[in-house]
Amino acid sequence: MQLKIDNIEIDPVILAPMSGVTDMPFRKLVKKCGGGFVVSEMIASRAMILQTRQSMRKASRSEFEDSTSIQLAGCDPEVMAEAAKLNEDLGAKIIDLNFGCPVKKVVGGNAGSALMKDEKIAAKILDSTVKAVKIPVTLKMRTGWDSNNRNAPKLARIAEDLGIKMITIHGRTRCQMYNGVADWKFIKKVKEQVKIPVVANGDIKSFDDIKKCLAESCADGVMIGRGAYGKPWFISQALHYLKYKKIIKEPCKKEKFNAIKEHYQDMIDHYGEEVGIRMARKHIGWYSSSMDNSAQFRKTFNTITSASAALEEIEKFFTD
Repeated sequence: MQLKIDNIEIDPVILAPMSGVTDMPFRKLVKKCGGGFVVSEMIASRAMILQTRQSMRKASRSEFEDSTSIQLAGCDPEVMAEAAKLNEDLGAKIIDLNFGCPVKKVVGGNAGSALMKDEKIAAKILDSTVKAVKIPVTLKMRTGWDSNNRNAPKLARIAEDLGIKMITIHGRTRCQMYNGVADWKFIKKVKEQVKIPVVANGDIKSFDDIKKCLAESCADGVMIGRGAYGKPWFISQALHYLKYKKIIKEPCKKEKFNAIKEHYQDMIDHYGEEVGIRMARKHIGWYSSSMDNSAQFRKTFNTITSASAALEEIEKFFTD
């Protein structure tokens, strides 16, 4: 069971792009745990063409990422196209366009899900980006702006006609943000409009969710976001479940500790000590959330400013 993005085959379970989460250290770990296709954090297209330090760091890839998709956001067709070309030149194999981010800062700049309100500009961005690169371009969006304007099926047809090779739908409107529940049944309406692969996203946190989502959406695959918080191995578990209809066990305590330790060290190496420790706090919080005495551990860990001291605290808590 593989998906084809133009001439590239990918697994039907995809790690979603999440700002501040799916950076290179986390994607690397997901891949090392057996996960398949991953997508970068959202990168602002204008920052990308200026090659700011932050944007270049977001676009960096580990040695385990052969076909990572680079996700771009913006509202200017020419800038989006230039940013896509730059990433192609840097070795990206796939470009993903963000028409789904609901965050006020992004929407306020007429990017992300705001593009779903302006189909003409949306079409110009799709067209200019596809024409700018030789690699496949994909699209991620929501069902629409609000409950009265769920135009994802129409935009999907436009996107396919303009050369987009795969579409991912988060089953909420922009106005829902992350409230309520994802409408997987609506995704089926998008699937019925196009021949290219359609991937379902939103509220997929368990094996039952995967089964129900695919049944209701008739999608070709699933994209998992928050379901991977503190569980980078869930992507590979989900993939195994789809391929073999069997649930594989969670990693043992020692395997989890080794993964957490490696992830922590990679964050320090990637960002430097000060920023790396700050970035690690949320991940360590997710890793520890279901464990005994986790609240006290997080309270202590979140005050540590030394990389070596933080590592000692991780080793003490996760190996006891």
